[in-house]
Amino acid sequence: MPQINPYYGKYGSITAPAVQHFNIVPADGIDLPLRPRVLRVLTSGDIAIRDDQGVVITYAVSAGETLQFSAVGVESTGTTATVVGWL
Repeated sequence: MPQINPYYGKYGSITAPAVQHFNIVPADGIDLPLRPRVLRVLTSGDIAIRDDQGVVITYAVSAGETLQFSAVGVESTGTTATVVGWL
């Protein structure tokens, strides 16, 4: 029996559930290959995230936390946490 997807056609909305995820490898000054809707923290530590103005701020984060931020990049300098991106 085919799977029924109640979210079909609703993926374009920022409030719709994420439908894809990808690993993030921190790299200084390098844009992420895809700009995530949010970041999901897998292991606690610090994350240095860059916005669309090039501003980098480091945040202390805990495993299981979801950051409601669409990062342009995750810098290796200052990042000790492991994160993934959700689309």
